[in-house]
Amino acid sequence: MAGQSDPHLSIFSPSEVEFVAEDEIVEIVPNIRMDALNMICGDFGPFFPQIPTKVPLWLAVALKKRSKCTIRTPDWMTVDRLTQVLEAERESPREFQPLPFHYIEISKLLFDHARDDISDAYLVRSLIEDIRDVRFHKVETGLETISGRTHAVKLKNLSAMEVNIVRPFMVRTLQAFYKHDSAQMIQQADNIGSRATLVTDRGPRVSFPCSYGFNLLADSRRLLSPSKCESKMLRTK
Repeated sequence: MAGQSDPHLSIFSPSEVEFVAEDEIVEIVPNIRMDALNMICGDFGPFFPQIPTKVPLWLAVALKKRSKCTIRTPDWMTVDRLTQVLEAERESPREFQPLPFHYIEISKLLFDHARDDISDAYLVRSLIEDIRDVRFHKVETGLETISGRTHAVKLKNLSAMEVNIVRPFMVRTLQAFYKHDSAQMIQQADNIGSRATLVTDRGPRVSFPCSYGFNLLADSRRLLSPSKCESKMLRTK
């Protein structure tokens, strides 16, 4: 369930993000005849052999596991398209190329359950991993530019998994900057600085006569030489 993962690491765990991604629509080619399925999320079907139809990813995976369909690879999961995206990502260090919001999770599910339906699966997987690494490097580089004057961060075309990783760090960072830049914190810092000044700068030392005939320094609290009164008493004796 959402929110049960460690709140200090991310808002959702990877499996929770993947669960959300299973609602993405993909195209399948059934090899069976089946009536329409009436689901809470919508109606899908009817299904006829060799006639493509669109269903949620979770349903496509379920039918694929039962050998009742093949899953068509999305248009963006081709070698040509991914090669173009990778080159554009490398050429634009400050921009993210548009990809499906759940491209990481969708590709993982397809590689796990429908690898035989993906053309050039090894090369496609390698390209997706390279794209992911380049994009994460951009995110890390961008986070290094955050300063105390940053009040918001806009990152366009990030995917769900990338947002899930970056968001908790960004929130804690901006909260820390806001806390240290707030008027209350500045006032507290000024008060601490004032107290430190008062402690370090005590002015000239002042001697106070003691009723017992000794001088007492106010800052060191140590006894010094006999007073004039005591000297007179000694000379009188």
